[in-house]
This record gives sequence, C-alpha cells and structure tokens, in this order.
Amino acid sequence: MVRTALLSLLVALGGYFSAAWLTHDFQVWTDEGARRLEVALSPVPLPAVELRGEDARQLALPAIAQGQVTIADFFYTRCQTVCLSLGSTFQQLQAALQADGDRPGAAPVRLLSLSFDGAHDGAPQLAAYAGKLGANPALWRFASVPDSGQQQALLAQLGVVVIPDALGDYEHNAALLIFDARGRMVRIFDLAEQQLALNYARHLASKAS
Repeated sequence: MVRTALLSLLVALGGYFSAAWLTHDFQVWTDEGARRLEVALSPVPLPAVELRGEDARQLALPAIAQGQVTIADFFYTRCQTVCLSLGSTFQQLQAALQADGDRPGAAPVRLLSLSFDGAHDGAPQLAAYAGKLGANPALWRFASVPDSGQQQALLAQLGVVVIPDALGDYEHNAALLIFDARGRMVRIFDLAEQQLALNYARHLASKAS
C-alpha cells in the first residue's frame, strides 16, 4: 500500500515537473503561447527583406519599421476569412490613431499589413485592397515580398505559419505584431486584444520619443 502510494507520488511529481518545463512554469500551454512568451522575453530582429508597396515603390525591412513603433499583421488579398477580421481590426486601429493625431504630444504609431502571397499580390492588388479598407497611407501601409526565398525567411523568423490548401487559398495564424523603433518584433497580441496592442504600442512610442 505504501509502495503504491510512493510510486503514485513519484509519477505525479514527474508529470508536474515535465509540464512545468514544457509550459515555461505553466505560463503557456500551446506552441503559440510559447512563441509569444519567448518574443516578449527576447525580441526578434526583423530580417533584411525587400518589399513592394501598394504604390509600387520598393521598400525594405527593417528600415520601414525603424524610427517608429509599428503594429503589423500578415494577410493576403484573396482571403475571405480571418483576413476580413484583420482588416476590420486595423480600420479601428487607424481610427484610434487618427484621433491620436489631434492630441498634442501624442507619440506616432503606424500600421503595416504584409501580404504573404507575393506571387499574386502586386501593387495593383494591394492598392485596391487598401482603397477598399479606406487606408490612409500616412498611417497604414501595405506591402508584399516579391522574392519567395525572402518571403519564407521572413515568415520563419517571425513565426508566421502559412499552409496552402487544395483550393489555392491558405490557412494561417493571425495576430497583431508589435515592431519597436529599433526594428524588432517585441510583442504578439491576439486579434481580440487590439486595445492592449494599441496601448502597448503607444507606451513604446512615448518612451522612444
């Protein structure tokens, strides 16, 4: 009886410590949660990537994100599911940033939507998509990565999962990514946490200014 109890206790302790190690002391229970915690603890530098903007201009990471705080997302223009929610969220963020612009001393925060469908989403597609959402280019930029190798490197560096389906569409994770003024990804927020993301970005921008 005592031996059985001791074995049960050892098994329970082993399970506890294994779970604690796998979940960063029970702070996270999923791979996505672990990714977000690791980014918060160790900011991820943005890789050097050439971008194509909605106005057909050549842009570059991390240069486009340096010197200001940026809230970014990944999408593709043909998406009819989660990207629609992202677009709506960014419309609300843009409205809040426009209101900030009317307040003296408000630190600048910018929005950046990056397409991971560089083969399809050229400047005309990005411009049409931006126009449909009423994006103000002074606040909200759109870009894609024409080079497939650089695109994959960017997705891998930032932990963005994109899986093509049999219909020519994609399954992908969606989140609000915060880039600091040094060109690093420093936080990741759920779509439902848009106010938290905005508050954090404002806080970073106020420290940088």
